Amino acid sequence: MAESNTLSAALPPAEPTQTSELTRPVRPESIYHMPVISGSVPSFTSTTSATNGKIKDYDMAEGDERGLSHTDSRYARMNRTLFLFAVTAAVSSINYGWIIGSINIPALVIEECAGGPMTWTNGFPSCIPMSSTLWGLVVGLTPLGAWAGSLLSGVAADRFGRKRMLMYNNAFFVAGALLACLTTSIVQLAVGRFVSGIGCGVAANVVSTYCSEMSTVRSRGFLGGFQQLMILLGVFLSQVVSIGLSKAPLWRVLFSISAAVAIVQTLLLFLIPESPKFLTSAGRLDEARASLQRIRGDMDISLELDDLLTTVESGRQNEHIPQPTMWQVLTGKTEIDLRHLVFCALFLMLSQQWSGAKGVMFYSTEILSDRFHLTADEVKEIPTIAQLLTLGIGGIGAVAVIIGMNILDKVGRRSVLIVSSFATSVCAALIVVGSALDIGPMVATAMYLFNLVFQAGAGFIPYLCASEMLPYYALGSISGLATSINCLTLFIVSFIFPILDKSLKAYLFVPFIVTNFITCLFGVFLMPEAKGKSVLEVVDEYKGPIRFVAGPFVRRKTPSSPITFSPPKVLD
Repeated sequence: MAESNTLSAALPPAEPTQTSELTRPVRPESIYHMPVISGSVPSFTSTTSATNGKIKDYDMAEGDERGLSHTDSRYARMNRTLFLFAVTAAVSSINYGWIIGSINIPALVIEECAGGPMTWTNGFPSCIPMSSTLWGLVVGLTPLGAWAGSLLSGVAADRFGRKRMLMYNNAFFVAGALLACLTTSIVQLAVGRFVSGIGCGVAANVVSTYCSEMSTVRSRGFLGGFQQLMILLGVFLSQVVSIGLSKAPLWRVLFSISAAVAIVQTLLLFLIPESPKFLTSAGRLDEARASLQRIRGDMDISLELDDLLTTVESGRQNEHIPQPTMWQVLTGKTEIDLRHLVFCALFLMLSQQWSGAKGVMFYSTEILSDRFHLTADEVKEIPTIAQLLTLGIGGIGAVAVIIGMNILDKVGRRSVLIVSSFATSVCAALIVVGSALDIGPMVATAMYLFNLVFQAGAGFIPYLCASEMLPYYALGSISGLATSINCLTLFIVSFIFPILDKSLKAYLFVPFIVTNFITCLFGVFLMPEAKGKSVLEVVDEYKGPIRFVAGPFVRRKTPSSPITFSPPKVLD
């Protein structure tokens, strides 16, 4: 506590908040980052009923001698500075989208030499001919690399910092892009895709962590879906550029742009601050205060900084308390049985990838070329109708995420997931019907609707739910496991998708009718609702074994109040 007292003494006293008619709101971070030892750090309880679940602003005087507003920075809306810092960090997410999207439109030119017979120019072939199975493996190596990157990123980001880790990670983007654009063989292209995938996995974890640690309570929902929005923006941009760079040898330039984006972002990262939470945990308190003040502008950061210090101190004071292992959390051998919530977090990350949406993202050009019966000569006339339609599919995904982000807090996670997954299943059925009846425009329209309804809900909700459902002591290990399941499932789907296309043909999307309907049933009967609830309230309401918690035949439990977390105990 010595550091906290020193920092508090160094700050000019602020006028008292006017809270005579309101109960002071829960400190989000203190609740979220248990455990707390009684007698050392205050234990906070849920008081959402005091404010009717609404976030309040605590305005004091107009300002003080430092020129700072006395609005509590913890509950501020997103400002321009925070948005620009988040965008700068999320350039890595745009690069992620670029890498997974740039392989789609030039696919036939690269793997089947659709632009003409293979020729060599200055030591480089015009195409890399391979079977559909090998092509599926090459495409799938990117999510496999992302899995490897996600495993390494957490520890590295805690050691080097979020900002510096994003800088270092750009080396993977540059190396992967150079390997891919200079490729002369299947092996080199595969290695390039894997190395780029490592960069994607690191970016996925570090960008979301950086944005979360900079966000306020009011901006957390928007920034929670921000990463998925930026990934889809990267996909869309890559497909726009692909229209002009799909011919040989220009597809090499398309792959190299990822390196240019990484270099530009490295320079831009020098202009943004490090995460205040990371700086506080590293003991760099003066830097943490300066960073937080820069993010919040002229707002009073005293209480927010105090929360950061309390969070870090409580963690240090409880380092001697044994933390439950992942297996103990998975099997319910902790004092609070989290099995149902853990199952839901893992299932959502699995369902995101078995939906078939990434198959559309990776292979829509090939699917539509087949459904529109394009001849070899027509494929050479770039842009083809299949490529132009693919461009629209990428654009509508970004629009869908924006729509979903704006309705999520109004409608609720569970309702949005149910509607989104059911509509995705229906659209998959329409794709099958259109393919079976050989109606190309119907297939294209259904694919547009498929991506729209999926990305508006089931596409980004899985990224939000773990942090809304799990206490801090379980969040790290379960989030890592969920990310691994997500990436490995994506690798499997990416690998088998072209194989399924060759074998099932018009009935390619039949498996995804089933998988998306299963996700819909999960939403109806098993999905917890976290709208307007703290982590404490969600855990209290849905703790216990895996079971039906919603639906017409389930009586919902009324959570107890007040709710507190004690240090985790492992049961024998």
